[in-house]
Amino acid sequence: MSATHTPRLTEVGALPTSGARAVEPFELDGMHLLAIPQLAYDIPGTPAGMNGGDSDTELLLLRRAEGSDTYEPFQTLPAPGGEDAEFFRIGERAFLAVADIRSGKGPYEYTTDSTVFEWDGTQFTPFQSILGFAAKQWRHFVIDERHFLALAQGVTVPGHEQENQPSRIYTWDGTRFTALQDVDALWGYNWHAFELGGEHFLAYADHVRPSVLLRWNGEKFEHVQDLAPQHGRAFAHFTDARGETYLLVACLASPSRLLRWDGERFAEHQVLDGLGAREFAVLDTEHGLYVVRVNFILGTQAEPVTALDSELYRFSEGRLTPVQSFPTTGATDAAVLRGHDGGLLVAVSNSLSADVRFAARTVLYRFDQ
Repeated sequence: MSATHTPRLTEVGALPTSGARAVEPFELDGMHLLAIPQLAYDIPGTPAGMNGGDSDTELLLLRRAEGSDTYEPFQTLPAPGGEDAEFFRIGERAFLAVADIRSGKGPYEYTTDSTVFEWDGTQFTPFQSILGFAAKQWRHFVIDERHFLALAQGVTVPGHEQENQPSRIYTWDGTRFTALQDVDALWGYNWHAFELGGEHFLAYADHVRPSVLLRWNGEKFEHVQDLAPQHGRAFAHFTDARGETYLLVACLASPSRLLRWDGERFAEHQVLDGLGAREFAVLDTEHGLYVVRVNFILGTQAEPVTALDSELYRFSEGRLTPVQSFPTTGATDAAVLRGHDGGLLVAVSNSLSADVRFAARTVLYRFDQ
């Protein structure tokens, strides 16, 4: 590929958000929607800090305007301390699960409900509330027509040690979600479900304890291997043109890695440069496979560095090679979606400004090849 055709991400729009922790694109009844949960609003007259703010927040639901890639307000949903949104369907029914880490303006309440909303044909309305502790991500997946909804949760906050809960996998019983299995955790962050060789796997990320790979045995998920000793944030997987399957493991305060499936387990294949990784997104295009990595913070929560470059990689000859760096501030998520003209877009949520305020931008990029 010549230098004049080097793929890159080009900013095409931005949305004002506050402490945006995720961006979830989906289609519903002919509409193109973005769901953006928000952790906190800035409180005037208070010092900057990533763990402060007013967490009695709302989730933003935005609708793409006809014939363009601009998004307009459609609905807001109550989602205090919003960390994640997951859209999914069960039959003809459509749901949006929102993970809420905390409520209040300080001191904060981490034991809080996370709500699953259902589409009623006009708007999303509450369907089921699930009490958790410092909830961070929902992940929906299906195994043999059975629906699962997994909640990553927990945090080691002084004074709240007795309230901490394990991460939990729920299953659909035909009318609602019921608890199926706990996953030992201290500071849960993320899940990633995928199928490989006819078996169903579930990767789980934890900040304090090892991030692990689980396998479904027909009744429950059992441990297969550790994926990272600590600092786990997120995963992504892909299969190359030769049929080799790879798993990306994002870690915040230790190196992120690319693992390769050897037929029995994932083995280390490549260590990625730099720290601060928060999320990956895979772009599998006709011109090759690319990976977006967004970086959150460096340093400590007390003195974070939020203005970081994030990366676009090209996967070639078994390696991820950086092809572009682009500026982000406290980036938390990246999602791939189609633009109005059918082209690929990448939405990136930035949760903090360069001066560690919550008012920041969620940015839309066009993927140019």
